[in-house]
Amino acid sequence: MLGIDEAGRGAVIGPMVIAGVLVEDEKELIEIGVKDSKLLTPEERKNLYEKIIDIAKDWVAIKIPAEEIDAMRERISLNLIEMKKMAEIINVLNSDKVFIDCPQVSTEKFVSMLKPLIKQDVEIIAENFADKKYPVVAAASILAKVERDKEIEKLKKKFNFDFGVGYPHDERTIAFLKMNAKNFPSCVRKSWITAIEIENHVKQRRLEDF
Repeated sequence: MLGIDEAGRGAVIGPMVIAGVLVEDEKELIEIGVKDSKLLTPEERKNLYEKIIDIAKDWVAIKIPAEEIDAMRERISLNLIEMKKMAEIINVLNSDKVFIDCPQVSTEKFVSMLKPLIKQDVEIIAENFADKKYPVVAAASILAKVERDKEIEKLKKKFNFDFGVGYPHDERTIAFLKMNAKNFPSCVRKSWITAIEIENHVKQRRLEDF
């Protein structure tokens, strides 16, 4: 069975990471205490990350940089971006059954659009909040979160600035965006409304200075 989930979907800084975890069954995942990554501390996620990799028959994490997300969003929605990447994971990690944390409310529509992208015959269970219900999806959420956190830490070191979690609700993230609004670095999702509003605000202030 294969579980798929993402981390960083709504972030304005950094990549979105979609992970897939392939296991024989969920017994060992339950035994080690796997649950939705949002319910775990960073230290607990790191510890479980190593254990999940040992248990898994195979796993993969696709990192989609901010620049790629911006470029793709000119043509397709974020839901479709996720769908295409999930299909890539399903096609690589051959499984009889796939459990997906569905990115949209209409799960049936999502499955009907996903199936033509998959090369093999597979049963797809796509549900909202699947990471809370299925340990194999929770395992994927942990891998995705840890992989994204690694990328975020690299960016913080690169810019020598702690911009927090990279989401619009984080004041440190907003501070970083305001500091760089004249020329956003490539790690910023420029198509996000948060980035657009901050950039426009800075431009307006510059016009008012004249």
